Amino acid sequence: MQIVIVDSSRVVLQIIASLVEPRGHAVHVFTDSAQALAFLKAEPAVRVLITSLEVRPLCGLELCWSARLLAEERGPLHVITMSSARNVRSLAEALDSGADDFIEKPPSAEELNARLRAAERLTTMQEELIRLAETDPLTGALNRRAFFNRARIAADQNAHPGGVSAILADIDHFKRINDQYGHDVGDLAITAVADLIAREGIGGRLGGEEFALILPGCRMADAAARAERLRAGVQDLRIRAGEATVALTCSFGVSSWTTGDSVEALIKRADVALYAAKTDGRNRVVASWRDAGAVVA
Repeated sequence: MQIVIVDSSRVVLQIIASLVEPRGHAVHVFTDSAQALAFLKAEPAVRVLITSLEVRPLCGLELCWSARLLAEERGPLHVITMSSARNVRSLAEALDSGADDFIEKPPSAEELNARLRAAERLTTMQEELIRLAETDPLTGALNRRAFFNRARIAADQNAHPGGVSAILADIDHFKRINDQYGHDVGDLAITAVADLIAREGIGGRLGGEEFALILPGCRMADAAARAERLRAGVQDLRIRAGEATVALTCSFGVSSWTTGDSVEALIKRADVALYAAKTDGRNRVVASWRDAGAVVA
């Protein structure tokens, strides 16, 4: 388990690191709380933050609060605060600021490692709950809710013209596949397409046989080219159905971020383009422009 430890004293950092490193944990130590927070942002694999309340430039309570807000985007993070002055007020302030646990400084090896074992159990359970809440059970792709959450984060970070693009895909004549070969084969087709899309970026299953892909840092021309590669990849798929082999195709709609845009508008334009691809004959890529309607990419 990766652990970040923050304290103004290098001696204290060395002592605490020596207590947990023999248990196989990867330890990252900081005397500067702002640097520790930056490291947490850059390293989502960190699962535990141990911080003294007496740190700078962010005090321990500020670091707890910032880390808790950060955990909403980066995943589970167990926060343990330390103080040499254990009192009810310090404990209450730490818990109210987002800490999960409180320990006296310096801690004993037995107590600290017991708390870390508890932290590992809790973060593991949290990871599994998040996975279940965000994952489509058939394909393992992001479900609709999780996809839009990730799309909004990507848009916030790339909200400028051409900064992010979207691709919507829909399996052509999917009902015919289900009717002719059965729902088991239909599920295999859905899973195969979802796997292709997930390799390209932030991919999700919106429902049924419809999929979506968000591409940060990707302009319209590049997004259309990637959609064309996906179209060809789907066309090359072969799904086993007993003695038979099933071929399938997908239609694609593409859109790119414009000034004053929103994720909902971006996806809507891709959906309009997808509809055009369907009505124009299927197995094709159509790009949608805000002011110019839909055009074949």
